[in-house]
Amino acid sequence: MPNTNRPTISTHVLDTARGEPAAGVSVTLSRVDGGQAVTQQTDADGRIASLGELSPGGYRLSFDVGGYYKKKGTTAFLQRATLDIEITEPNRRYHIPLLMSPFSCASYRGS
Repeated sequence: MPNTNRPTISTHVLDTARGEPAAGVSVTLSRVDGGQAVTQQTDADGRIASLGELSPGGYRLSFDVGGYYKKKGTTAFLQRATLDIEITEPNRRYHIPLLMSPFSCASYRGS
């Protein structure tokens, strides 16, 4: 029987300047090769449980940092955090957290 499992991607965005989850951050996932883009907003806990199923290949994950801070009444030096990632494992769930402030961002491959 062929394997029909596909990887998924999730994220958790934390506002380290305010010490809280970053609710309402627009996050866009697109294929690097120009495929269709999907945009969602983080929930009250700063999470997006799934941006959809993926096939192996290159993806771009883009976080609207500036838009989030503008809604909070703060000016941000960083306007967008964009991560280019490579999906290689066909049965894996990918989790990519983002720690952000108006002046810095950090990310890693979570579990």
